[in-house]
Amino acid sequence: YVPPQVRKAQETLDDKKREELGRLKKMVNGLINRLSEPNLSSISGQMEELYMANSRKDMNETLTDTLMNACVTAVAMPARLVMEHVLLVSILHHNVGIEVGAYFLEAVVKKFDELCKSDAEGKECENLLALIAHLYNFHVIHSLLIFDILKKLVSTFTEKEIELILFLLKNVGFSLRKDDALALKELITEAQRKANTAEKKLQDQTRVRFMLETMLALRNNDMRKIPGYDPEPVEKLRKLQRTLVHSSGSGRETQLRVSLDSLLSADRVGRWWIVGSSWSGVPMIDDTNSKTQQKMRIGKVSSKIMELARKQRMNTDIRRSIFCVLMTSEDFLDAFEKLLK
Repeated sequence: YVPPQVRKAQETLDDKKREELGRLKKMVNGLINRLSEPNLSSISGQMEELYMANSRKDMNETLTDTLMNACVTAVAMPARLVMEHVLLVSILHHNVGIEVGAYFLEAVVKKFDELCKSDAEGKECENLLALIAHLYNFHVIHSLLIFDILKKLVSTFTEKEIELILFLLKNVGFSLRKDDALALKELITEAQRKANTAEKKLQDQTRVRFMLETMLALRNNDMRKIPGYDPEPVEKLRKLQRTLVHSSGSGRETQLRVSLDSLLSADRVGRWWIVGSSWSGVPMIDDTNSKTQQKMRIGKVSSKIMELARKQRMNTDIRRSIFCVLMTSEDFLDAFEKLLK
């Protein structure tokens, strides 16, 4: 039961909150609408101020909604526009905190997965894939996620997937080659195998042949063979990014090394890639097995050590195990081996 006066207070609070969120949305919308390369510096500065003045959750939600509305449409978005929007996210990701990029990435990947499963006719999938590709270009995410997406697309291998593979390779192919040449080679081999075993109707299409040619050009590091490939805009914006990121840690250490499965199951198993993200739900790992192992291991230890552990307030199985290992090891190597187990 909620008393009437408390109910009234809650209602006015809700109205206040709604009003604040509406105002925040208008401000963010206004900034995003004016976003372009020349004024990126001032807009990213204003965004950072908004992050300092409002709660991160509200800001992340508002920014992500605004960017998704701007970039995910049924028609193909101009590459330059998508790049500028993602560059803003990457600057905030480096200057404000990694939860900015993490929240945006999760929303984009979930939407992409949802649209891939449905037979949407528009270009939304390509636009979302462009967002993911440029998040990689501007060092928000690690190549691990890109390879996961490519593997998923190659495993399905229909006309729609082939288009998306081509689109993604054209955007980030050479960066992937620099990052992990071996993984790219394996992916190309797998795609060739799929293309050979695919039904006749797929093999007749020039699209598959074109994709395989693109992949071969990538493997041989031949940029001229890829039509419309131009690394210039990305390089130019990367230089701009380096000038706008405050911390020296603009490089690899802020990259989110997260896999596709982890992102899609984040609600179920928690977000380990965000430091300090609160999480409540079922246990992440079924640890019944590990508990029995711990109990067995403790059983071998003398009662004197167990009494000492109790005196030192080692109140959980894992603490008792570690304490007993440290007390009973012969030397540092023995302790190290036992602790690893």
